Amino acid sequence: MILMAYLSYILSELFYLSAILTVFFCGIVMSHYTWHNVTESSRVTTKHTFATLSFVAEIFIFLYVGMDALDIEKWKFVSDSPGKSIAVSSILLALVLVGRAAFVFPLSFLTNLTKKSPSDKISLKQQVTIWWAGLMRGSVSMALAYNQFTRSGHTDLRANAIMITSTITVVLFSTVVFGLMTKPLVRILLPSSKHISSMISSEPSSPKSITVPLLSNEQDSEVSLGVQDSEANHGPVNIPRPTSLRMLLSSPSHTVHHYWRKFDNAFMRPVFGGRGFVPYVPGSPVEQNDHQWH
Repeated sequence: MILMAYLSYILSELFYLSAILTVFFCGIVMSHYTWHNVTESSRVTTKHTFATLSFVAEIFIFLYVGMDALDIEKWKFVSDSPGKSIAVSSILLALVLVGRAAFVFPLSFLTNLTKKSPSDKISLKQQVTIWWAGLMRGSVSMALAYNQFTRSGHTDLRANAIMITSTITVVLFSTVVFGLMTKPLVRILLPSSKHISSMISSEPSSPKSITVPLLSNEQDSEVSLGVQDSEANHGPVNIPRPTSLRMLLSSPSHTVHHYWRKFDNAFMRPVFGGRGFVPYVPGSPVEQNDHQWH
């Protein structure tokens, strides 16, 4: 699984395509087919391996941002005209705000037009949360700026240096300010409904939901005890399962997804494997989750 993901990255770089999007869609395909073709021990091992690699990569990302933030060579070019650098940084930050809003709010409006039930629609508070949570810029922005305005990381042009330092300013400001304000904003706009929401588990049989067997029983017991306490204090408690891809796959609607599911069941999954097309291993997470759903 690791080599397949790395192969997609290499091929995208070979053809000068977006490696990030390639790996992203490779992960989607692998979670739909490959994940169901490995044993339980392989799933646990793969899950923790990817989690460790993700943690290490995140460390290098912030290290990369921190090292570039103190790029003295670039800051010397703009030391004579700090007002121009602040103006460019403000314009870039405003463009980030407007660009994010131009995607989130119109797309949310179009999505709400297709929803009949008011509970299924994206509320204004949820739209603001989605808009705000995506404002943080990171190392990708800095890498693109260095690739566009420098040659081997160096430049002698004042205009290019201003763009580099302005990008660094936007990244640091958005990461620190927007990042620190995201959690309080979510608490204000989307208050959680007591402690019941913490009991709702994630998508079953997905890579993120596979836990170490020694921890799974303990977590299940905590959830059951929490439900019993709620029933004793407030009466019967119905814990709704969030609308998820699993429920959509169980009963697809008569749309494009319906015809794709028919094609997937007839041609794709019999060849590449997937849920329902691989033999169940006794005690595997797939078998347990399927039994739970039934």
